[in-house]
Amino acid sequence: MEERRVFTRINARVPVRFLDLSSGREGQAETLNISGNGLGLVTNDDLSTLTPLVIWLNIPDEYEPLCVRGRVAWSEPLSGRVGVHLENAGLLGLGRVLRLKRRNGR
Repeated sequence: MEERRVFTRINARVPVRFLDLSSGREGQAETLNISGNGLGLVTNDDLSTLTPLVIWLNIPDEYEPLCVRGRVAWSEPLSGRVGVHLENAGLLGLGRVLRLKRRNGR
């Protein structure tokens, strides 16, 4: 299968809080990877494809949680893995993740 990603994925574990805009339900997850236009998450919540989300990434730095909007691109309910396509490329947030990984030596 041909790789279609524009941005490289960074493996990073960051706690996440999200709001499902279609149901008003809140949930928690953890990132598996982050890119400029998407997130790989793992969660115990059932999120269907195309579900619109507001997501707060709790990047452990001195700033407030990073808030992004996206839509579930794919979901694997048995594993809890979810792929989210971000509405706007989150390059500023990606820079925060890169600084965190460099500071932690990972």
